[in-house]
Amino acid sequence: MACSTWKYQVFFLFCLILHSQLPFPSSLSSSFSSMPPCSALLHFNKSFSLKKSASAYDTSYPKTASWQEDKHCCTWDGVECDKNTSHVVGLDLTSSWLYGNIHSNSTLFFLPNLRRLNLADNHFNGSLIPSEFGNFKSLTHLNLSFSVFSGKIPFEISQLSSLVSLDLSWNGLLIEAPVRKRVLGNLTQLKELILDSTNMSLIRPNSLMNLSSSLTTLSLRYCDLQGKLENNILCLPSIQTLDLTGNWNLEGSLLKSNWSCSSLKEFLNSIDNLKSLNHLALLDCNFTGSIPASLGNLTKLTYLDLSFNSFSGLLPSSLFNLPNLSTLYLVNNQLVGPLPSHVSGLNLILLSLSSNFLNGTLPSWLFNMPSLESLDLYGNQFVGEISEFKYNSLKFLDFGYNKLHGSIPRSVSRLVNLTTLYLSSNNLSIMLGSEMFSKLKNLQILDLSNNSVSINNNATYALPNLQNLNLAYSNINEFPIFLRLTTDLQYLDLSNNQIYGRVPRWLGDVGKNSLYYVNLCNNLLQGPFPILTSSNLQFIFFSNNNLMGEIPSFICDAIYLRVLDLSHDNLSGRIPKCLVNSTALSVLDLRMNSLHGTIPAIFSKGNNFRNINLNGNQLEGSLPQSLVNCTNLEVLDLGNNKINGAFPYWLGSLKKLQVLVIRSNRFQGNIGNPKTKFPFSNLRIIDISNNQFNGPLPITYFEYLKAMMNVNESGVASKYMGENYYQDSLNIMMKGQYIEMKRVLTILTSIDFSNNSFGGEMPKIIGRLKSLKGLNFSYNNLIGYIPSSIKNLTNLEWLDLSFNKLSGEIPSQLTDLTSLAILKLSHNQLTGHIPSGKQFNTFNNDSYTENLGLCGFPLSRTCDNHKAKQPPPPTLQQDETLEHENGFGWQAVSIGYACGTIFGMFMGYLMFKIGKPKCLVRMVKLEQHIMLRRLKKNAHKRGGRR
Repeated sequence: MACSTWKYQVFFLFCLILHSQLPFPSSLSSSFSSMPPCSALLHFNKSFSLKKSASAYDTSYPKTASWQEDKHCCTWDGVECDKNTSHVVGLDLTSSWLYGNIHSNSTLFFLPNLRRLNLADNHFNGSLIPSEFGNFKSLTHLNLSFSVFSGKIPFEISQLSSLVSLDLSWNGLLIEAPVRKRVLGNLTQLKELILDSTNMSLIRPNSLMNLSSSLTTLSLRYCDLQGKLENNILCLPSIQTLDLTGNWNLEGSLLKSNWSCSSLKEFLNSIDNLKSLNHLALLDCNFTGSIPASLGNLTKLTYLDLSFNSFSGLLPSSLFNLPNLSTLYLVNNQLVGPLPSHVSGLNLILLSLSSNFLNGTLPSWLFNMPSLESLDLYGNQFVGEISEFKYNSLKFLDFGYNKLHGSIPRSVSRLVNLTTLYLSSNNLSIMLGSEMFSKLKNLQILDLSNNSVSINNNATYALPNLQNLNLAYSNINEFPIFLRLTTDLQYLDLSNNQIYGRVPRWLGDVGKNSLYYVNLCNNLLQGPFPILTSSNLQFIFFSNNNLMGEIPSFICDAIYLRVLDLSHDNLSGRIPKCLVNSTALSVLDLRMNSLHGTIPAIFSKGNNFRNINLNGNQLEGSLPQSLVNCTNLEVLDLGNNKINGAFPYWLGSLKKLQVLVIRSNRFQGNIGNPKTKFPFSNLRIIDISNNQFNGPLPITYFEYLKAMMNVNESGVASKYMGENYYQDSLNIMMKGQYIEMKRVLTILTSIDFSNNSFGGEMPKIIGRLKSLKGLNFSYNNLIGYIPSSIKNLTNLEWLDLSFNKLSGEIPSQLTDLTSLAILKLSHNQLTGHIPSGKQFNTFNNDSYTENLGLCGFPLSRTCDNHKAKQPPPPTLQQDETLEHENGFGWQAVSIGYACGTIFGMFMGYLMFKIGKPKCLVRMVKLEQHIMLRRLKKNAHKRGGRR
């Protein structure tokens, strides 16, 4: 018997060792169903490594690291045992740094008595949720959230009929209709269901009405629910918390008339029975209609968020009489009207009504709530003055972008807990430096921009915790001296003011280890560039001042620098090599300075450049081919320099390039054919004017300008080039004059090849660039006809073909260009009648001067007496009636074609003097038939011009 026991122990030990090295085969799993729970837990722990994720809480720690084999598992961290049976009934390994896979044969499933299992906030490496979870028949609480599971939710979850709480959120799982039916049908005890970020796009929203009647919490945030929620979700009888945030395609309404609770008839006509609802979040859905006043009957409601929907109409005053409401978010809707003048029993902690159309004055109760910590009325149409604050509970206050006026009430000094104060874009008069600000020691963010601000630099106080200061567009003329003692400043915007003189030296030490954004654009600053010592600088804006000297060397130490805008100053010297060798810089804007020398030739691989603007300097030499390393480049503006060389065809390999400006340089030669596949496929603006290019127009390049073809503007929102931190701007020839565009629409497309020596004919393929807004081929040597294919450029707004050698008639099809505002065809060799109608009736003489063969409106030369006018060819049926009354008719002109213009004119003169000799008339008619055939043939070759 002892031998038998010994053999069994050896066998068990062998299997345990084997299993520690290899996963259990599924066929052996049942053999170990009686494995002691402590052994099962140890083996489960050994199947993972410990690795803290970047998203883990700072308070997280590896609970299993403290598990000791010489102690019973009931004493281990995270393990809960039944006091009577010592069975493991609870396992809480939340945020325990577990990293690895959970297999279907994991020893976790050898704990059949588990009631509560929490594996949230670990990393299970994209494991599928094993179907064996369905074997935990006693399980009441299951939490697998934030643990990097993947795939479909197994239908075996529906076998957990005792479940009270199920949380599978934030794993990116998929739930299908069959599983949903089983879950809804079997989990009758379920009170809490959290499936945030689960893909439910295949689930009909109305099926949610079939959830357990005992459900108290339902959270389906960002689940891609789609369609119309016709049966109102509020009809769930026991619901306390309902969160459908982030289902952008979920349509619905809160209007009582649309409710249909047929499965719960007692809720058909009233919301009164929903007194248990305390948390309702429909943020970022697609709900419409008005907000019903009956929501004011939900007396237990503590949290209401209906933001980022399309609710419209008046704001019901009943919401402001809910005694337990602590949080009210109605941001970004279409609500109108004033706030209620009186409220009772309101104990709000947070109120946010920003980005609506609310108006009227601010009622006194807003300033008289002892519990209010956050008040956000940004972006409405409130008027009047700001009242006195009665309490000091406020921490966040935003009245920005309204129509408030007057001064800031002195009671602001009472708000000692205030951390954020936004008053931007009103009509307020503010004395910064006055005593009222001196007590705001907790203030971190202060935005007074776009008001009328005065600086009192006699005050000596500091704001020790200030991190963000915005005084842009505030009409200040000096630096606020209280900044001198601000050590943790991160963001400073003093742009668009009247600050003059030199930048104080102490500014360089402000935020020495924290300053990442500084903007002093559009002031009157002079002297050398200031030295900024922060090692964290990412955004530097000093444009439109009068700073002098070289670009300082500290710029090279700013290794995190993303945007450098020093444009429109008076800087000299060379471009530091460290700038083009940066891998962090996205925007380098040095235009309109006096920089000289060559562009450094060491653009590094893997760089992040999106915009390089060096326009308006004195740079020379050739263009460095290392620019091909700028694979993210969208804007390249090198205009108005002295750069030479051939056309940089190799830039065509930059697939993201949208703007190329090299005008007014010393480029020369024939452009030739592209050397790369599909060159410049994303280019929308190209300006190579004022150079020395010659040869024919680069027809082959036009074939690949895909971004200029077939753009449907009606389906494109008005967007501007650039990003949130920097919007691209350009100086562009537009409608006949150079315009500084502060913002560039993404739908703007233009071609400017003017002031070169291009020759040959205009290519017909230009008509394929249907999105083109502007076309300028002026001041070249182009010959031939204006191609009628230009009629396809229906978005064209300006067309300049002046100062060339174009001949023939102006195509009448151009009258269909109804967007054309500027037309310049002067100084060519055009002939014939100027087309009339539509836009052509708006052009004046300047559009056509120095074309001696043109006639008709708006020129003074009429086509009837204009000798250079060539009439259209007659048909074969035309006879002597085509003659003019004076006898100078078609016969004479035909002779002119057959025998020469002088001889034809002479014969016409004879006809006028001596009449029409019959033999001569017969000869002319014969010649006429011959010439008509020739004329028709030639006209066909020329596209039927005559």
